[in-house]
Amino acid sequence: MGRESYLLEGRRVTVGDLLEADYLQVGDKLTFERPRRGEQHHAEVAANGKVKLPDGQLFRSPSRAAIAAVGEGSFDGWHAWTLDDGRTLDQLRQQLLDEAAKQASEAPIQTEARSELFTGAERHEHLKRARELADAGKPLTLTVREFVGWWGAQRRGYLITNQIEAELSNHSLTTLPNFEKVHFDSAVQLVTTTPKEEASVDEEAPPSPLTADKPDFDDEDESETRLTVGNLPSALSDVISVPPDATYEQAITLMVINDYSQLPVISGRSLRGAVTWESIARARHAKPDAMFSDAIVPAREVSYDHDLIDILPGLAEFEFVLVRDQTQKVAGIVTASDVAAAYGSLASPFFLIGELDQRLRRVITRNFELSEVQSHCDPQGQRGIGSFDDLSIGDYQRVLENPAFWGQLGWPLDRKLFGNRLDEIRVIRNDLMHFNPDPLPDDAIQKIRNMIKLLREYGA
Repeated sequence: MGRESYLLEGRRVTVGDLLEADYLQVGDKLTFERPRRGEQHHAEVAANGKVKLPDGQLFRSPSRAAIAAVGEGSFDGWHAWTLDDGRTLDQLRQQLLDEAAKQASEAPIQTEARSELFTGAERHEHLKRARELADAGKPLTLTVREFVGWWGAQRRGYLITNQIEAELSNHSLTTLPNFEKVHFDSAVQLVTTTPKEEASVDEEAPPSPLTADKPDFDDEDESETRLTVGNLPSALSDVISVPPDATYEQAITLMVINDYSQLPVISGRSLRGAVTWESIARARHAKPDAMFSDAIVPAREVSYDHDLIDILPGLAEFEFVLVRDQTQKVAGIVTASDVAAAYGSLASPFFLIGELDQRLRRVITRNFELSEVQSHCDPQGQRGIGSFDDLSIGDYQRVLENPAFWGQLGWPLDRKLFGNRLDEIRVIRNDLMHFNPDPLPDDAIQKIRNMIKLLREYGA
């Protein structure tokens, strides 16, 4: 396996990779200096590709080693630990990535069509340039759709998300806001994960507004896959508001011409509340000459990265929440109808997958004995398949791809083409079950519908 695999496999570079590539040697001394605290911490490179502290503790992650050495705080160990010649682990990592990109660019060009916008080597150059811009305080801004397109992706599946996070980590980059937690067409910036001077100053230094405070914990961390408030289109789409000294006429006009049911009341960056059709009616009903301030009611606010499911009780009571972005600015509004639409778009594919699963199981149940399916799908008996209900879509695929089983069906269809389409649907199903926040492409939904239609005709 060549070094270019560090790029093409989309995984995080490790200290072990630096050892294997002879950028580090076993026993190399590492130093983490904190001048403002008058502290100096030491470690060395162990034979197993880990960072070894003087007390014998071993860490795969340089960041965790730095935290353990200090006993508290949050550090990017790739920038914190330096060799005797002053080079950081991150500098060695970048050299390895540069060499990998060079080797990858010199490799023979594949004849098959390329689905990615950039090759691994080209993407490395774009990420490297993004890092330079971030270090200069001029972070690259692009939409999530454009960003994941660098990897040839049309949505944020869990596999591509893990690859993206790994390659970002290799360049000490992250997105602000988190590209997983906002809508697909929201804008994000590529920023560094730690300040440039982190290796020489302690964590009390004021963070840069263009720097994320998330330390790099390497591949010991797992990607989160959940629906957040920011995944809804209205959450970060700018918000129309009125000041506290507005008039009823101003508020009503804005609500009518924009078809809004509520407006936030904001003074500078301070949220004063909101006005709604109901609050305006109540204020004027109680007092015909009521001041505009009498119609202002409290408004609940949440962060864009808040779990969507957690705001449902509040929506049931208030019918809307205001959303703050990564800078704590009120940037959008989410209503009960927004959430209903989001969950509705997610629910339909789940129902289709459920029907497909039932019909595939019914075909296998009606045409084959459980014992022969067990021996084919679990010959060692390790999975404990006790009934047809224990079968997975992978098991259905294994059974129906088998020429003997397929022959028993007697369907006038091509087994390999059927199996290929079932494999495509298996991938779609697995992506869906990881709760990808982006809607499935129309062609993916149609593939499921077509398979259900086929099974209704042949497998009834």
